Amino acid sequence: MKYAIVCVDDDRTIVDVLSYQLKKYFSPSTTLIETLTNPMEVEGCIEELMSYGVDILFLIVDYQMPEMSGATLIKKVKLKHPELVCFMLSGQSNSIVVSELIETGLLTEFIEKPWVEKRLVEKIEPFITKIRKEEND
Repeated sequence: MKYAIVCVDDDRTIVDVLSYQLKKYFSPSTTLIETLTNPMEVEGCIEELMSYGVDILFLIVDYQMPEMSGATLIKKVKLKHPELVCFMLSGQSNSIVVSELIETGLLTEFIEKPWVEKRLVEKIEPFITKIRKEEND
């Protein structure tokens, strides 16, 4: 695998639906869709993927999770990997915290649940275009 997308939500159904939708736009021969339900596993997952030379395209996290909020997770991940693009997908979030994350450059985009696939695709389109361009070169 050359690329990976990491999706984190404590609800298995959500990450399964995200994975299904993302697989429509990213080739399984080049891009791994990694799904996690425990935010405590994310940093290790990212480190392991990077140790194999896999480029993480972006991280999608839920806001409300039992072990750790999505905001805290993003802050922790960005300390080690400031270049990593982070999206938040949530139906229950603190708008002040989300605004602060966006203003400080830690969060690229907030997408509200329930999301529409078309809106998700609009946000990730630059990554789809980048990979397709590389595949055609």
